[in-house]
Amino acid sequence: QGRVHHANYLTYFEMVRTEMLRESGTTYRDFEQSGFMLVVAEMNVRYFLPADYDDLLRVRVETTKAKAARIYQKYEVKRGDTLLATGSSVMACVDHSGRVRRLPNWITPQHRQQD
Repeated sequence: QGRVHHANYLTYFEMVRTEMLRESGTTYRDFEQSGFMLVVAEMNVRYFLPADYDDLLRVRVETTKAKAARIYQKYEVKRGDTLLATGSSVMACVDHSGRVRRLPNWITPQHRQQD
C-alpha cells in the first residue's frame, strides 16, 4: 500500500488555486498575458494523516485576504470526512521582470472558496 509523497500536496494546492481562478471567469494564462504573475512568497503545510495511492481526495482552498500585491489562502485536504492536511500560502503579484505589482482589480478574489 503506497503513500502519497508529502510534496504532492503542494501540487494539489496549485491545482485548486488554478481552478479557483478559472471559476472566477479567467485563467492563469489570461493573467500572465495581461503582464502579471503570481509567485509563491510563503507556503506552509501541516500533515495529520497520510493519503494512500488511489484515495479519492477533496482539496479545498479559501482566500482569506487579498490586498495590495498579496493573496492569502488556506487549504484543507480530506479523504471523505477525515482531515489529512491543512495549509496556507501567500502569493505575490509580480510583473514579468519580477517587480512586485498591485493586484489588478479584476483578479482580486473576494473571500472565495473552491473544492
